[in-house]
Amino acid sequence: MSSSETRPAERLHGLDALRGTALLLGVVLHASMSYFPVTIWIVPDTDNSPVAGVIFFAIHLFRMTSFFLIAGLFAHMMLGRRGTVGFIRDRLSRIAGPLATFWFPVLAAIIAGLIWMAAIRNGGTIPTDGPPPPPLTLETFPLTHLWFLWVLLILYVGLLVLRVPFALLDRESNWGRVVDRITGALIGPWTPVVMAAPLALAFWLAPGWTPFFGIPTPDTGLVPNAVALTAFGSAFGLGVLLDRRRDLLGRIERLWPVFTVMGVGVGTAALVMVGGPVPDLAPVTEPALKARLAAVMALAVFASTFAVLSLALRFASGHSAVRRYLADASYWVYIVHLPLVMVGQILVVNQTWPWFIKFGVVIGGTLTISLLTYELLVRHSFVGGWLNGRRVPWRRASEPELAPAE
Repeated sequence: MSSSETRPAERLHGLDALRGTALLLGVVLHASMSYFPVTIWIVPDTDNSPVAGVIFFAIHLFRMTSFFLIAGLFAHMMLGRRGTVGFIRDRLSRIAGPLATFWFPVLAAIIAGLIWMAAIRNGGTIPTDGPPPPPLTLETFPLTHLWFLWVLLILYVGLLVLRVPFALLDRESNWGRVVDRITGALIGPWTPVVMAAPLALAFWLAPGWTPFFGIPTPDTGLVPNAVALTAFGSAFGLGVLLDRRRDLLGRIERLWPVFTVMGVGVGTAALVMVGGPVPDLAPVTEPALKARLAAVMALAVFASTFAVLSLALRFASGHSAVRRYLADASYWVYIVHLPLVMVGQILVVNQTWPWFIKFGVVIGGTLTISLLTYELLVRHSFVGGWLNGRRVPWRRASEPELAPAE
């Protein structure tokens, strides 16, 4: 019997750990962009390496699809436990509230970093002849790295809207049983292929798609791009269905060797096909080539997603105080990390150190500051209660954790 099946009443530690890891990997992802072998970032460093490109590509493949799949499962769980009104109140407080509160300070800090970097490039003075910023519209609204909160809110609304006709169809539970049987048939070694099909079509239809970057990040504009909505919406929806069939998590866990081999194999093939660690970042336009790249990239996204999901269920389903702490801290770390990463990159940009030393310093400095502020300012204060749903007293006896994560 799988480890996740033997602890049905405990917190879903493996999924909680993966969700936290997905957020914390945002620090590594954004730190790597300075050392990319092709300029893609506002703080480019002359010390760079193709290895940074591989790190970026690997993390970007699975990180946010994994996050949204788990978010869908936890959302459905919370909806069942708290009801519609309780769910809406909680999500407005813990998702919409932080987005509204932190968006402007984060944006201001990012703009300050841009000005600082521009001054360095201009010999120490701020240039005055730059182009004006674009007008603020629905299409240009800068969500920054907090875009995931906005997309979560959109998906929560979709869940609540779709729940109404589902409830009407399922008055005698017949429709629900059909859906659960379909979910059961979906989960197997073939799951990444099935999930990849709509994403491959979205890739192929997307104008100006750059295969190396996979899912275009919806960080600009209040209407997410179609590819992101397809990828994250389908992952979120599968998470909702998996909460109805929690037993299927054990099946996913048992398939970890299959999913891992598939994820590494297809992910490597995708990296080679998009040009390797020093890719050509021009959008692909030739239809047949675009179709092949779309199919392989979509499969790589979901194969890697199920690889990390199955590995988390298999190897992180037990309680760990360290994993639990980092999972709780990850929300705060992700909110504040991008300006800190930029500051670190700017501080070391003119140093003659090897790129990997700079990379490590930026990651280490960002995590140190963000975790210290979490411990001293957030975890034990009302902010911790706001972000994580509870405030941890400075002193408390250890207690067994039986409630599932939300």
